[in-house]
Amino acid sequence: MSTGVTRSARHRALACLAAVGMTASLATFTQSTAAAAVAQPRPVEKTPIAVGSGGAVSSVDPEATAIGLEVLRRGGNATDAAVATAAALGVTEPYSAGVGGGGFFVHYDARTGEVGTIDGRETAPEAMPRDAFIDPATGEPYPLFPEMVTSGAAVGVPGTPATWDAALREWGTYSLSEALRPATHLARRGFVVDEEFRKQTLDNAERFSAITSTADLFLPDGDAPEVGSVFRNHDLARTYAELGRRGVDWFYTGPVADEIVETVQAPPLSGRTDLPVPEGHMTAEDMAAYEVLWPEPTRHDYRGYEVVGMGPPSSGGTTVGETLNILERFDLASMGQEKALHHYFEASALAYADRARYLGDESFVDVPTEELLSDGFAAERVCELDPTAAAPKPVAAGSADGDYDPSCADTGGTVVDRPDTEGPSTTHLSVVDRWGNVVSYTLTIEQTGGSGITVPGRGFLLNNELTDFSHVYDPADPNRIEGGKRPRSSMTPTIVFDDGKPWLVLGSPGGSTIITTVSQTLLNRIDFGMDLPTALAAPRATPRNTATVSAEPAFREAYGSALSGYGHEFSSSSEIGAMAAIEVSPDGTLQAVAEPERRGGGHAGVVRPAR
Repeated sequence: MSTGVTRSARHRALACLAAVGMTASLATFTQSTAAAAVAQPRPVEKTPIAVGSGGAVSSVDPEATAIGLEVLRRGGNATDAAVATAAALGVTEPYSAGVGGGGFFVHYDARTGEVGTIDGRETAPEAMPRDAFIDPATGEPYPLFPEMVTSGAAVGVPGTPATWDAALREWGTYSLSEALRPATHLARRGFVVDEEFRKQTLDNAERFSAITSTADLFLPDGDAPEVGSVFRNHDLARTYAELGRRGVDWFYTGPVADEIVETVQAPPLSGRTDLPVPEGHMTAEDMAAYEVLWPEPTRHDYRGYEVVGMGPPSSGGTTVGETLNILERFDLASMGQEKALHHYFEASALAYADRARYLGDESFVDVPTEELLSDGFAAERVCELDPTAAAPKPVAAGSADGDYDPSCADTGGTVVDRPDTEGPSTTHLSVVDRWGNVVSYTLTIEQTGGSGITVPGRGFLLNNELTDFSHVYDPADPNRIEGGKRPRSSMTPTIVFDDGKPWLVLGSPGGSTIITTVSQTLLNRIDFGMDLPTALAAPRATPRNTATVSAEPAFREAYGSALSGYGHEFSSSSEIGAMAAIEVSPDGTLQAVAEPERRGGGHAGVVRPAR
């Protein structure tokens, strides 16, 4: 299995030299986290904004952010802290991420000035059939929730353990064992249950109760853990400890691989519900064949900034890029807010049309990434944007063929109208270290609660990532089901550069709304002149080339009436996204910002707070 070992030899040698000076710190860190393991957990107040120096971490959870900051404080770099933070999120945010899922890792190396990316997306089993999500009794797709997602057939081969190992080997100074140690102690010590954790458990109680191992872990005595109680996961602690000691081959070719395969092929049903929970098609050979990939990042300029993101099978980098390229042809800052938002809605709809037409796993389909991000394509697409009125949705895709006519002659195009199949879960973390290295990392198990299937005795939920494929097979669909393929994703870990130096680090959960969350935050910060906390907290809408624009209540209250005058129609969403971001000022001061309220609020921290 290839996880970047060969290409990381030079970096690992440097890391070993650096690690010599860190031995005492690591020993102290081990002792302190071990002591914390036996301490009584207590509620941790969430702080959405932190300003200072020495390194910064932003995530949805205070325990995870604190672990990342401690790694930075003791000499670890951004990659070490990112992996440690992600592992902690696997403990405290088990319904959003964990070793049963996958994600995308974007890294900036301050020494070389290079950006590297890791594709740790889950893969479909080779034997996955085209009709995996079709109910044989009706000939129609299962309802997405809860039937389709609660399924062994929805589980892809996890990529997260391989991602952590590859990132540490390429850019880190910690071993996998060292990076997992704080989260291992956290899983043993436990954390205090908040309202969001209880709510997410109750929202999934029916499907969790269908699986014996999940019910035993997350529904003790038949109910979700009470707010204020302590939740411990000793099974996950043992899994982390053994993964650190034995390495990722133990996960992909050893006993855990066999246990995952057995669980997918024969989910441990309780018989307490009527959910069908179909069996999956994963094999030990599928697990052993998994490897992370190292695609080129996406790059484009926007008003003097360079925006760098994730390439296919993520659709985030290209769709954010195309949206901004179209909008760059307008002076949004001089418009009224409502008119500028109308332009944003229309540009986003055009970009989503092209996402549906072209984006998929480029190992299986030809994705015209360069063309989608080209100024020529944006100049042709802008012809379809009427500054005075909303176009009927869905709009047609463009022709990303390299032959562009900016004269606005009739370009034609194909309307691609397929249902959105991505779940709203996922989590994101942003890290900057004292040397200026940067990580933007989005990871997921897809639906809140993933497949709902916990590997018995291992303490983690398996993903339902394969439901991100189009459910009805169409040979013209770039996101059609195929064995060994990675489903299209909307995860959008992003780094924005100003004059060649990192300026913003950001990303969000939220399924297909991730793309609009990142786009709108960038518009708020760059075009509308908001500072980062205001840009992040501002009310959101998510224009995705659908008949209605889903919007938060505060957005509709502020802008709905004016935008309806352009012809936009709205539907309601209680909240969209959960951003975690960091801004680097010219003098090196770091401002870490997390959500103040969405999804219960996030937590941001810096190593040395400003006085």
